[in-house]
Amino acid sequence: MILFPAIDLKDGLAVRLEQGDMERATVFNRDPAAQAEEFETLGFHYLHLVDLNGAFAGKPVNAAAVERILETVSIPVQLGGGIRDMATVEAWLSKGVNRVILGTAAVRDPQFVTEAARAFPGKVAVGLDARDGRVAVEGWAETSDLAAVDIARRFEDVGVSAIIYTDIARDGLLKGLNMDATIALAEAISIPVIASGGLASLKDVEALLEPRAAKLEGAISGRALYDGRLDPREALALVAGR
Repeated sequence: MILFPAIDLKDGLAVRLEQGDMERATVFNRDPAAQAEEFETLGFHYLHLVDLNGAFAGKPVNAAAVERILETVSIPVQLGGGIRDMATVEAWLSKGVNRVILGTAAVRDPQFVTEAARAFPGKVAVGLDARDGRVAVEGWAETSDLAAVDIARRFEDVGVSAIIYTDIARDGLLKGLNMDATIALAEAISIPVIASGGLASLKDVEALLEPRAAKLEGAISGRALYDGRLDPREALALVAGR
């Protein structure tokens, strides 16, 4: 089980949003590369990055901040936000991103996602951000009529390495992961699933290590790490011990 620390980028800063609202952003570090280095030093094995401005713009916006992070750390990095065409996928992978995350494209252009996953096996993940079970797009500004499980099933057997499932209602609010919905998705598909949205404490990490969550690849933690509710060393020790 992988615990992914999240660095969300807005205007070149490391922030956390509440329920994906760009107007409800808290700045946690003005130097995202230093934050990434701190996470690596603590012992995390994989970073989760999101270009928030890019998610709204439909193209990379915080590229300079991402590139500084890639130059600073040696652990693998997955990146989402504003990746909508093959050229952008290729560019990020060539710069050292280990895995790109395609979100809006999974709804708007599933053929592109399929082509990217087949062209770069193991290097493409799909981000499904759900509000009441329906997938939101364009930086969560719009909600589609599509259920997360129906979209996920489109990408069975095309090389997608993971589905990152975020419960928008919980994201940034420290309400705990939506384990039931996340596990139900994992059991409905063969693609590994990563839980996201609401991880609040060591109790959530313990829940991820229960037998019923065995199909999950891991979980993403953001605000709980930044505000001290989740002790990173304690969490990593628990994961390693299991």
